[in-house]
This record gives sequence, structure tokens and C-alpha cells, in this order.
Amino acid sequence: MSSSSTRNRVGWIVGAVIIIAYTMLPIGWILSLSFKGGDDITNKQFLPTKWSLENFRTVFSNDLFTTALRNSIGVALISTLIGVIFAMFAAYAIARLEFPGKKLILSVALAIAMFPVVALVSPLFNMWRSVHLFDTWPGLIIPYVSFTLPLSIWTLSAFFREIPWEMEQAAQVDGATPWQAFRKVIVPLAAPGVFTAAILAFFFAWNEYPLALALTSTTKAKTVPPALASFTGASQFQSATAAIAAAAVVVTVPVIVIVLLFQRRIVAGLTSGAVKG
Repeated sequence: MSSSSTRNRVGWIVGAVIIIAYTMLPIGWILSLSFKGGDDITNKQFLPTKWSLENFRTVFSNDLFTTALRNSIGVALISTLIGVIFAMFAAYAIARLEFPGKKLILSVALAIAMFPVVALVSPLFNMWRSVHLFDTWPGLIIPYVSFTLPLSIWTLSAFFREIPWEMEQAAQVDGATPWQAFRKVIVPLAAPGVFTAAILAFFFAWNEYPLALALTSTTKAKTVPPALASFTGASQFQSATAAIAAAAVVVTVPVIVIVLLFQRRIVAGLTSGAVKG
């Protein structure tokens, strides 16, 4: 190996280490705060002087957080399931069928994905109050599905286009109906794309803040992001910083673990169709 190649490799490694350290620093700081108990939060050290689970006990004894966590899990899972199912059918139609306006549909879907969520807060607030969807799970699920559909359709349509048409025709020749061919042949082959679309839709619903804040007012449907904004410590005289950090760890670490475990599927789903061979 030449000296030039060695220098380039060392440079890439050093750059990667710097980027990883820069991106992991906030996560490490939140973890450190979450394990600091009492007045330890005021010390200037990065690590706690005494590790404590006090903040996590405070978090899980708080009805506001536990209820919001349950709401987040329910709303995110339902939104993901509905969004991915609709996206599969829409993406299959776009990839397999020829009909007028197909490109227009993809363009509109992309435009919706680019549309700022904040612009819909006021109209949805007034509309949801008039149709009695304010502060309910459906009041969050409907807009979440609407915003996750475009990206899911783009992701899945790329996968469906790469699946050979002959495989579906062979299944129909063997006696399968179009629905059976779609369910037993196409969907399993597009599993990486379906999985990627589901993860992205779940992350959007899990982390979304403006709509969750504006369209809820009580613990009946409030999710974790707006609940953290109004989170308090164990008492009114105690700072909520460490408790908020502990709550953030509870809702963030599982997401990080999912990304690390399935990063290959996510990358495969996002890059599918990008290279034509």
C-alpha cells in the first residue's frame, strides 16, 4: 500500500471519528444528566459524581409521562400500520399499472412531503374542534398518515419497479389470483422496502411535535414530545432538567437501537432504484 493511500485512509478514519464524536456528544450529555441525582446536576463534570436512578424513578412515577408514552406507542403504531398498507397499494398501482396522471400523482406526493407541518396547525385545530376530533387519537393519526404516505409511496414504488413482472405472471399462470400474487409474491420480495417505509413512518409519528402540541390539550391523547415540554421534577422546588433528560433517554434510546440494528435495511430502502444496472 502506497504512502498516499495510507494517508487517505488515515484521513478518512480521523474524519469519521470526529463526526461520530460530534454526533454522539449530545446523546452522551443527556445520558450523563439522566444519572445525576439531587444537586449533582449543578457540578461542572461531564460524568455524575454519584450514579443514581432517581430521575428514572421520578419519570415512571409521573402519570403524565406514562400516559403520554402509552399514547405515543399507540398513535405511532396505528399510524404506521395504516400508512404502510395504503402506501403498498398506491405504490403497486404506480409501479405496475399504466394510467393517465401517474407522474402527476408522484409529483403531488413529493410536494406534500415538502409541505411544512406548521402551516396546517391552525386549519386543523379549527377543523378538528368542529368535527370533535380534537384531543383524540384519530385526530393525530389522520394527519400523521397523510404526511408519511408520500415518502412511503416513493420508497415502495422503487422496490416494486425492481421486481420482475414475470414472477407475478408465473404465479398467476400457476393459478394464483392477482391478490394472491401480490400478497404471496410481490410483498415478500419488497419486504426491505416495506420495512424501511414502516420505520420512517414510525419515527415521524414518534417524534412529531407541532401537531401533537396543537391538537391535544389533556393526557387523553397527548404524546411524549409535548408532554416533555410541560414535564416537572419530583416537586415544584426541584429542577426538571435531569428528569427531562431521563425521559428523553427512555424515548430516544430504543429508537437509536432500532436504527443501529436495521440500518442496512433502511439504507437499502432509501437507495433502491437510485442506480440503474
